Amino acid sequence: ATLTGACVVALGSHASGLFANDEPLAAELLKGGVDSGDRAWQLPLWDDYQVQLKSNFADMSNLGGPAAGSVTAACFLARFTKTYKWAHLDVAGTASIGGDAKGSTGRPVPLLSEFLLSRSQAT
Repeated sequence: ATLTGACVVALGSHASGLFANDEPLAAELLKGGVDSGDRAWQLPLWDDYQVQLKSNFADMSNLGGPAAGSVTAACFLARFTKTYKWAHLDVAGTASIGGDAKGSTGRPVPLLSEFLLSRSQAT
């Protein structure tokens, strides 16, 4: 899924954005991307970005402004997922073909397939 179109600005169509609150999980997904040729790039969920979600009118804002749009969107999600391990692949730039040749690329199916195969063989 895509959180925002901002990941396209950061990574274009060459890599999916990866956000995770668990480094071993992130490493497994990144390895699945490398092994399958369907690469991802991990982006930060640092506390520094949380201040962009402050609001004068509500408990929090669901967008942090134009800077670091995909990161602040993931930080918004992270506020609701503190009790379990999670990862999100932002496929805004990789899942579809732009221009005149519209359609789906099938990504991140290779990355996720490799990730799941690796997990099934580890157990």
